[in-house]
Amino acid sequence: MPLAMSRRIFAGTLGAAAGAALLDSSLVRRTAEAAARHRERPDDAVLLHANENPYGPSAKALEAAARAPANRYPDGLEEEVRAAIAKQHGVPGEQIVLGCGSSEVLRMADMAFSGPVRRVIAAEPTFEAVLTFAKVLHVDGVKIPLTPDFRHDLPRMASACDASTGLVYVCNPNNPTGTIVTGDEMAAFAARVPASATILVDEAYHHFVEDPRYRSSCELIAAHPNVVVARTFSKIYGMAGMRLGYAIGSAAKIAAMAPWASWSNANAAVLAAALECLVDPDLVPRQRKVLNDTRRWLVAELAKQGRRTMPSETNFVMIDVGGDVTPVIEAFRARKILVGRKFPSLPNWLRVSVGTRPQTEAFAAALADIVPVRAVAA
Repeated sequence: MPLAMSRRIFAGTLGAAAGAALLDSSLVRRTAEAAARHRERPDDAVLLHANENPYGPSAKALEAAARAPANRYPDGLEEEVRAAIAKQHGVPGEQIVLGCGSSEVLRMADMAFSGPVRRVIAAEPTFEAVLTFAKVLHVDGVKIPLTPDFRHDLPRMASACDASTGLVYVCNPNNPTGTIVTGDEMAAFAARVPASATILVDEAYHHFVEDPRYRSSCELIAAHPNVVVARTFSKIYGMAGMRLGYAIGSAAKIAAMAPWASWSNANAAVLAAALECLVDPDLVPRQRKVLNDTRRWLVAELAKQGRRTMPSETNFVMIDVGGDVTPVIEAFRARKILVGRKFPSLPNWLRVSVGTRPQTEAFAAALADIVPVRAVAA
């Protein structure tokens, strides 16, 4: 029987139940707050707050989703998608596990590789899911500040690792900064981290990167079997609302994560859509070009205005607004433009997702009114 990948794997049910039982009041409160914000959102708002792809899935993907058998369990499709992903990466299927978005993959890694005496190390700031799940598990989280140029401080992160380290999380490119660590830097990092610690590399924004120094950490897995890479269909494929992600790692690492997957964690519609995405040779280049071109236009426009931005290799940009970002966020909301939240360690920086060209132009025009350049300079 395939390794813990179908709804028939009872261990997955136990893992999901254990994870649900550990949810504390902070996560429940956070979900309630997010739901409240959604209810307050104007129907005609421009959504530039969640790094979503404004163009959505391809027409072929949506057609495949509509044809998917809604009355049947998705076991067969799960195996097809897992095989297609494995083929794309040139690995056996046993080195792939699916998740309900890459968020579930990150939770599975926390459950498998951390614990009360197995710490989690991550950058500050970075995508919060791994540290949030760790908190639920009563795991100590160690936050390592970014470098002055807003990149992961991999030497410091490696130095923080010891026998008590269970999981080291690297988001590359990083959310919320959009910056990368290079392939050479990641290789040196993997060589320094103890083999007893799992290195989880989140490559949600992998497809947007154009910097030639960047390389996927998938290439490190053969030499460093403690490396696990997470990917998602939410960004370049435009399927954030459909929820599908996966991890690639050594067979042993994937076997350790798989029992923590929830039962039937991907539905038939999303799996059918994913298969279409994987066989469409033009989809990724087309989406990359249109979104990266719009990001470059925005950065150039901001530079003309004398504004400071972080170097981004993603579908979002961080902009220095010269003061507390909270009133700026609210001012955009009043104009029916939703932008990213405040990050406590970067209180003066506004994260904005790349929208369509007209949406992005509307954002740039509103920014000029809300935060005049002279206010930033002051």
